[in-house]
Order: sequence, then structure tokens, then C-alpha cells
Amino acid sequence: METSSPRMTAGPREAQVNCSPAVAANAEGEEIEVLESTDVLPVAPEDVSQWKSLFDKYDPENSGFISTDRFRDLLAAHGSELDPHKLEVLLALTNGNADGKICYQDFVNLMSNKRSNSFRRAILQGSRQLKGCSLRDEVGLGLSQRLVRHVAYETLPREVDRKWYFDSYTYCPPPLLILAITIAEVAVFMYYGLQLERLVLQVSSPSFLKSPLPYHPQLRAQAWRYLSYSFMHTGIEHLSLNMAMQLLVGVPLEMVHGALRIGLVYVCGVLAGSLAVSVTDMTAPVVGSSGGVYALVSAHLANVVMNWSGMKCQFKLFRMAMALVCMSVEFGRAVWLRFYPPAFPPCPNPSFVAHLGGVVVGLTLGVVVLQNYEQRLQEQSLFWIFFCVYTLFVLCAVFWNIFAYSLLDVRLPPPP
Repeated sequence: METSSPRMTAGPREAQVNCSPAVAANAEGEEIEVLESTDVLPVAPEDVSQWKSLFDKYDPENSGFISTDRFRDLLAAHGSELDPHKLEVLLALTNGNADGKICYQDFVNLMSNKRSNSFRRAILQGSRQLKGCSLRDEVGLGLSQRLVRHVAYETLPREVDRKWYFDSYTYCPPPLLILAITIAEVAVFMYYGLQLERLVLQVSSPSFLKSPLPYHPQLRAQAWRYLSYSFMHTGIEHLSLNMAMQLLVGVPLEMVHGALRIGLVYVCGVLAGSLAVSVTDMTAPVVGSSGGVYALVSAHLANVVMNWSGMKCQFKLFRMAMALVCMSVEFGRAVWLRFYPPAFPPCPNPSFVAHLGGVVVGLTLGVVVLQNYEQRLQEQSLFWIFFCVYTLFVLCAVFWNIFAYSLLDVRLPPPP
């Protein structure tokens, strides 16, 4: 459920009326969802403190609850003092309540323009349905607001979540994680491009793998290489495709889900990629951010498919097809390069298995993260199942790297 915009509460009442009326409702008429009262949220503003005394008058026992009949009387007597959207939501809460009483904390949450992180598990109430205009029908929006609306339709499948996100997003903190990673990758690429005096197929240079960044099977004891390899790329063709997918998908996802969640999926994809190479393609080095990129893109595409009817982004079938084409082209390039005769045998060209590791992370851990918008991941059993499976894979891969190479007597290429 949504309430009026948090941006409205910062200013006087006149500012509240003029702001976006994004109401807490699905344009098609979803059942209203009510905040759980288990997460105590801070009481905001003067309007809440003023209404607290009114609430107390109708709750002489000081129990924290009043009957729905008394609450209707309260709204009938003082509802004209409320923003009409808040009043609509409060009436829906009252009419849809099956317990016959209203909790004070629910009232505070609504008045404070807050909702709990466990919003997706909130209780569906009654048959009362809120009808509201679609967010797409909002007019008079500035450029930044149109961008936020566009991102909402790109990533969120439910109108109630899109409206809540539109009202609550403030560009603070800004989506800098994916941008910072991309800038770092470009800087590393340009540095080695100047040093190796080539931009295309840098991997063919004899000094390429001498960098401290790429993963190399002979140097697998240097643990940072399992992550740092993502900043190196085989050439501008490799970097360009990864960078395009990373920015077009990663930045909108970060704007909606935050740097912490998207960073978790990205880093898990990168780590899974290098570990998958060390287990399945034991003699090959690996470079490129494809593990992280494919984790994000796979999670997003899976989320779109699973919520196909709810996703309202324009040309979604065409755009999904284009994303799959880009992923296929990049993966095909990686497979071709892996089996192309290496410039400096016996060391093979970089492996393509990191792409597959990223896809697996995206379709498991990534999907859970993206599906639980504004819900605590630690409260999701499916998240813990996938996280435990991922942790088990990491531990098995670590033991494999410690013992399997010697037990299997793998003939590794010489160190760079």
C-alpha cells in the first residue's frame, strides 16, 4: 500500500496538495494491503502528533487500539483536515479491517508516509478496493520525475510498488555503484591499452596476463584475483558489450533496489564466475566482468518473464529479445576466443565459463533479491536456501582449488 509522497510531508499543506497524487493502489483495482505493526516506525510531523491526542480520546483505556466504528467517527469528524489521499487510504483500512479494531501504530505508519520493509507480506484486507489513476497518467512531471517513473515501469511489476517507489525515491543516495565499477573498468582498460599499445584483443599481448588483476590457475592462491579479474577485459569489443549491459540494466536496478542488494548480486556473480572456471576449466585464465553482468541481466530477465503481465515497460518483448541477442553475441565471442589457437601456448585463452556462473547466480539468488522489493531478505526462507547453497558451492570450490589440482595431477600452463 502506498500513501502520499514522503516529499509532501517536508513542506506546508499547500505543497502537499500540489505534489504527485500517487495513491496506494493498483490501477486495475488490487486489494489494499495494510502495514504490519511489528516494525515500529518513527512518528513524523506535526500532523501525527496532533492526531495522536484525537486517537487517545477515542481510546480511553490506552490500549493502543480503537474499534473500527470509533475510528469511522473520528474520520467523519476530522477527516476534512487530512490530505484526501491519506483519508482515502485510512477509510480503506477501516472498511477492510477484519479484526474490528485499528492499531495506533498502523495509523502512525500511514500518517508518517512510511511502510515496513516486510511490506510484501502485509495482510490483504477485506473486499475494499482503491481505484486510482495509473502512474503513467501523471502529468506535469519534471525531467527527473519522468526518469524515476520510467525506471519504475522498467523494473517493478506491480502498480502499487511503482507508485510507492515514485513517491519515495529522492536520488539520495545516488546510484553510483554500477557507475563507479564501470568507470574503474574503463580506466583499467585504457591504462593497459596504452601500456600494451593495443585496444583490440589485448589478450594476444604477451604482457596481458602479467597484470596483478586476472585470474590465472598458477596464481590461484592469490585470493584477490577471484574478484579483481572483472576489471580486465580481452579487448574493446569485450568491454563495450559488458559495459552496455551493465549500465542499461544495472543502473535502473540500483535505483530501485539499492547499491547493497545489487552489489551483492554483482559480486556473487563475479566470484561464482571465477570459481566455476577453477572447477570446470582448470587450465584456463579468466578476465572480464561478465560474471557480474550476466548475474544482473539474468535476474532481471527472469523477473520480467515471471511477472510478464504485470510488467508495463514499452516494447518489452523486443527489448527482451535484444538483451538475449547481446548476451548470446558476447557469450559466443567468449566461446570462440576460448577455443581459438592461443597466441602464446601452452597457456589457453580466457575461459567462457564465468558467464555461466553469473547466469546461475542471477537465476537463483538474483531473482529472490529482485522479487522482494522493500522486504527484508533475511526474513525470506528462499533467500537463505539459495544463499546457503551458494556458500556451500564457494566452500567446495575452495577445497577443490586446494586439493584437486594436485590429486588429479593437472598440467597447468606456466605462470605469466
